[in-house]
Amino acid sequence: MSVDVADLERHRPALAGHTRRELCDTAKHTEALFALSCGSRAEVDGMVNKAIAAGGKHAMDPQDHGFMYGWSFYDPDGHHWEVLWMDPKVRQQ
Repeated sequence: MSVDVADLERHRPALAGHTRRELCDTAKHTEALFALSCGSRAEVDGMVNKAIAAGGKHAMDPQDHGFMYGWSFYDPDGHHWEVLWMDPKVRQQ
């Protein structure tokens, strides 16, 4: 998986043509929360750091629950991404 960021805000009129609903201002509202599962804690950190380097902003501090680890960011368009790892042993229970 790679983190590629496109500035959809510049293409807002075209984006509006793909929905019947009003587009929200993602600088003020959470339109959706997207979750990505990774294979390790290091992969979570790497993905979030790449997103920040590409123009994203931190959403929440990293959260370590022992069996699950997550960190989140907002992409340049304001969409909220949760990146997480869960211990495979716990998922099998």
